[in-house]
Order: sequence, then C-alpha cells, then structure tokens
Amino acid sequence: MSEPAERPADKLLPDSVRQAVRPGTALLRLTTSRSRSGLLDGAWWPRSRDARAELPELIEALTVHLGSVQRVGLDATAWDDAPTSLVVEGRRVRVDWSSVADDTVLITRGDQDHFLLLVVPPGATVETAHAAMAQAAVPDNTEGGQQILITVGIGTGEGGPGT
Repeated sequence: MSEPAERPADKLLPDSVRQAVRPGTALLRLTTSRSRSGLLDGAWWPRSRDARAELPELIEALTVHLGSVQRVGLDATAWDDAPTSLVVEGRRVRVDWSSVADDTVLITRGDQDHFLLLVVPPGATVETAHAAMAQAAVPDNTEGGQQILITVGIGTGEGGPGT
C-alpha cells in the first residue's frame, strides 16, 4: 500500500528546525504544534512597512511550510500602502485591509484554514523581536499581539501598531 499524499496540514515546521535566514528572506517563526490551540500561530518580522515589498517574501516562505496561501489580511493603519492583491510565484493572492490595530496578519490557506501571526514592528531591536517571536510561537499562547509586544518592551504608539 502506498503512502498517502502529503496534505498542507502535514507541512508544519518540525521542532528541530533552526535554519539561518538568508538576507532578503522573510523573518518568520511558526508554532510547531499540530494542535494549534494557542491564540497565535507564530510571528513575522518585516523589514519595512511597505506591503508590496514585504508580503511576497512572507507568502513565499509560508507556501513552503503551509501550502498555498489564498489571502492575507492586514491592519490598514500599520502599512504605508494597501495593494488589494499581489502576484507571487505566478499566483494571485488577495490582500484584505481593515482598521483593527491588533499587530497581526491573518493568513488564509484553502477555503477557511486561517493562521494568525504577530507582526513585529520593523524598528524592533533584534533582542525584543526574537523575544516577541518566541512568545507568539508558544503552542498554548493566550496573549494577543499587542500584549506580547508590550511584555517584551515594544510599545504601541501613535504611529500605528507596534511603533
């Protein structure tokens, strides 16, 4: 009997993944638990607030580990531009915008499979960014994005979420 085909849900990162990040790639940390019982599924640390420049790298990285990304939801108040869609690796990905100011990005794969990632502000220090990303990736995390950023010492100011 042959092995069943790999499903996107089977493509979560193994606990042992510790890859160096190449320059020009998305800084991303995902929860490695299959239970997905925490409030967040990981964290993303973009280098700027330019959605057109940052989202393709995020989508490419997520596609490798999670499968095809259909839609991305962002807080409109936290970004410099607001494209309604992007073409990434030959596929159109819809970008939805809201004014929720919650320091997160919502990723949709398939019809209704959602992943919620903390967005670490681009200006965060390496130490605080890594602390926030680690906390967001704890499998049973119950803290929201804003609280994690405050806990690790990244304030939220008037310049938008996480600034």
